[in-house]
Amino acid sequence: MKSFFAFLTLLGRVLISAIFIWAGIGKIFFFNETTHYMMSKGMTLVPFFLFGALTIEILGGLAILIGFFARVGAMVLFLFLVPTTLIFHDFWNATEVEMQMQMILFLKNLNILGGLLYVITYGAGKWSVDWVTSSD
Repeated sequence: MKSFFAFLTLLGRVLISAIFIWAGIGKIFFFNETTHYMMSKGMTLVPFFLFGALTIEILGGLAILIGFFARVGAMVLFLFLVPTTLIFHDFWNATEVEMQMQMILFLKNLNILGGLLYVITYGAGKWSVDWVTSSD
């Protein structure tokens, strides 16, 4: 049974990390489109913030995926996702047509924040680099 729970923890890390790694890679391939979207939200220093975002997403996602400094990766992603959610999924400012979609995306991010809090609290679990290298 312990192996089954270790597998579920690994699966949870895979699922949480996938969205960040995918989004970070997407920002590389759609750099110009993402730049224009960020500018449409009134952001300044867009290339700086865009490079920072894709770096945080990819490295934080990989940290959680392999379980190497998973708590740190989850904390960085948590701190990144809070303002990102408020800036890019501000359903309260959306038109009627966009309001429902932005609310769904906002709530999706709240759920991801919950998953990140779980990793911050309990760590990466048994099948991770953190577990293998810990002295506990």
